[in-house]
Amino acid sequence: MKAVVQRVLSSSVTIRGAVTAEIGPGLTILLAVTHGDNEDDARKLAEKIAGLRIFNDEAGKMNRSVRETDGEALVVSQFTLFGDCRKGNRPSFSQAAEPETANRLYELFVRQLAAAGVKTVRKGVFAADMKVQILNDGPVTLIIDTDDLKKSRRNPSSGERLEDA
Repeated sequence: MKAVVQRVLSSSVTIRGAVTAEIGPGLTILLAVTHGDNEDDARKLAEKIAGLRIFNDEAGKMNRSVRETDGEALVVSQFTLFGDCRKGNRPSFSQAAEPETANRLYELFVRQLAAAGVKTVRKGVFAADMKVQILNDGPVTLIIDTDDLKKSRRNPSSGERLEDA
């Protein structure tokens, strides 16, 4: 799974001229699913994002998470995050998961984000033509790939294996 996480002042989804979801301060998460992603990936990604310390504390340092700030989240499915632009001018989307699998894991991710303590979680409409309005705050934008979260790290000085991210 791949997520583009943006700290926002507000965000909304409009479909056919009608606002279908909107949030105030919090996170907008553009989410894509690829082949081989599973339920564990959705759970781990949701927990990671809910705990990201990217909101300012009283001292102005990014030291608080969306759940600590009672922020909201808007999750939008976006298979184009797995677009491959290496050949030609038309991206290939062959790395995006089949719609049935992608929708199932997208819905699970939304539920897991709420279970991880995010007070309000709204979502776009899977596979719809959406207009997404994002008022980025900072700007703070992160890209998180569950493949990267799975890779173990080693302590360079001792070769000791550290816990996965």
